[in-house]
Amino acid sequence: MSLTALLEVKFKPEALEEATAVFKRALNETRAFDGCESVEVLVDASDPTRWVILERWASVEQDAKYREFRAGEGAITELGPLLAGAPSLTSYHTDDSI
Repeated sequence: MSLTALLEVKFKPEALEEATAVFKRALNETRAFDGCESVEVLVDASDPTRWVILERWASVEQDAKYREFRAGEGAITELGPLLAGAPSLTSYHTDDSI
C-alpha cells in the first residue's frame, strides 16, 4: 500500500537561506531513496519560512526504512538550529474506495 507523508517545517527567518541549501542536499538523498516516488516542497505563499514537504512512497515499509535512515546515519544534524519550532510529520494512506 502506498503512503503519502507531509512534513511541516518552520524556519527562523534569518536561517532561511541556509535551510534552503540544507534541504536541497537532503531532498536529493530522499528522492534517490528506494521507494520514493516523488517529493514536492510547498512554500507558504504568505510566509516563505513555512514549508510543507509532500513525499509519496511506494509502500509503508519503504517509508519506514527511510524514517529509520533519517533517525540514524542519514540524520540532518545541521537542521535543528535553523528551525523555529518542532517539525510535524503526518502520514496518509490512499483510499481508492472513496
